[in-house]
Amino acid sequence: MRLLALAATVGAATIALLSCSGSPDAPGRPTVDRFDSRLAWRLLKEQVDLGPRPAGSPASRRLAGRLRRLLPHGRFESVPGGLRNVVGTVPGRSRGYVVVGAHYDTKDIPGFVGANDGASGTAVVTQLARTIRPHRLPKTLVFALFDGEESPAGTPNDEFEEKGLRGSKVAASRFHGARAMVLLDFIGDRDLRIPGEGRSSWMLWQRLRKAARRVGTSGTFPPRVQAGVSDDHVPFIERGVPAIDLIDFDFDCFHRTCDDVGAVSERSLDQVGETMLRFLASL
Repeated sequence: MRLLALAATVGAATIALLSCSGSPDAPGRPTVDRFDSRLAWRLLKEQVDLGPRPAGSPASRRLAGRLRRLLPHGRFESVPGGLRNVVGTVPGRSRGYVVVGAHYDTKDIPGFVGANDGASGTAVVTQLARTIRPHRLPKTLVFALFDGEESPAGTPNDEFEEKGLRGSKVAASRFHGARAMVLLDFIGDRDLRIPGEGRSSWMLWQRLRKAARRVGTSGTFPPRVQAGVSDDHVPFIERGVPAIDLIDFDFDCFHRTCDDVGAVSERSLDQVGETMLRFLASL
C-alpha cells in the first residue's frame, strides 16, 4: 500500500477540529473481556513461523488452507493469477451484510515475515469470526482474507492500485451489496495508535470511536485524521460501499525485515479485537 494526500471528502474544518480536540486518552486495557487475544496471538505467530508468504507461494497456500479450516463455513474464492481469497460467514438476524477483511499475503522481500503487515489483521479477523455466534448481531458478517494485496515484485509505487489489491478487487465485485466494509491492517504494533484514515467513511469512524469509548480503548483510536492510504478498502469505496481502514501507518518497520514478532504485541490485538466486537454490533 502507499500513503496518499488526505482525502478530499474530509473537510479542512473537520481536520482542524480533530487536531484541536486535545491529546488522546492514554491507551489502557479494555474494560471488557470477550475477545480471546491469546488465540489471536497464537495464530499471528503461526503465520510468522511459516516465513515469507508472498502471494502464490507454497507458504501462502499452506496458510490459506489453514485459514479456510478456521473460518466458519470457510471456502476459497478464486483470484486471477492462481491466487485465492479465503472467505467465511457468520449469519446475522437480517439479510444485510458487512464485510470484515484483512490480507494474508506478505510483500515479496527476502526475509520479510510481516508480523504486523499481514499477520496481525489476519489473526484478529479470524478470531473475530470464531468468537461471534450466529444470529447474535443484526447483520450477517462476511469475513474475507485477501490474497495478493501486495503488488508483484518490481511494481512501481505509482502503479500499486493498478497491479496490487488483487484479492479485494475480486471481493468488492462479489460483495458490492455490502452495507459496510471494515479493513484491519497494521493493527498489532507495540505502540499502537490508529487515527482516522483519510479515505474512510466519517460515519463509520464516529461509530468506531464510540465503540472504543464503551470498551475503554479510546486511547488506541486518537481523535485525529491521517492521510489516505491505498489499501484493500479502496475497491469497495469505488463500488459505493462505505468502508473504514483500521491502520497504524506510523510504523517504523513498514516493508522492512524488522516487522517480526518483536515489533508486535498481544495487548494490541486485544485492544482492537474488543473494540471490533462492540463496533460490529453497532452496524
